[in-house]
Amino acid sequence: MDETVEAVEGAEVADHGFLADPHTWVYLGFLIFLVLVGPKLWKALTQMLDRRSLKIKSDLDEAQKLKDEAQALLAEYQRKQRDAMREAEEIIANARSLAQRQIKDAGKQLEENLARREKASLEKIAQAEAQALAEVRREAVDVATAAAAQIIRSQVDGVRGGVLIDQAIAEVEKKLH
Repeated sequence: MDETVEAVEGAEVADHGFLADPHTWVYLGFLIFLVLVGPKLWKALTQMLDRRSLKIKSDLDEAQKLKDEAQALLAEYQRKQRDAMREAEEIIANARSLAQRQIKDAGKQLEENLARREKASLEKIAQAEAQALAEVRREAVDVATAAAAQIIRSQVDGVRGGVLIDQAIAEVEKKLH
């Protein structure tokens, strides 16, 4: 029986031991605190996390928007650079073709000028030759006329000689001119 008494006393001590343990009251108080304050705390915590997630999402959206704008600007500047390079290449090609045309034109003009000057020189030479030939002919006519007149005067006297001289001079001038 002693054993049962000790068991009953041990159970009472064990019953009092569970309630006497301070950890039990801390756990019980924490459990009551969680039941009473937990839903409010949970709601506040979820609202704070929702606001933070919304802020992070808006920051991510803003970052994506800025990234898209930057990519659009980059694409636009790359296009402008390609256009500028293409335009510069066209300008260089046009300048080269213009320079080649100007070189060809200058060569043609030089050849034309030289041909024109050569032609003008040849014309001047031909004109000078023609003038010299005409002058020599006139001189020859004058000398021949003077010689013929002197020969006829020495051989023919009088009126008849003057008429013959005049006829001969007129005939020589017609044939030579």
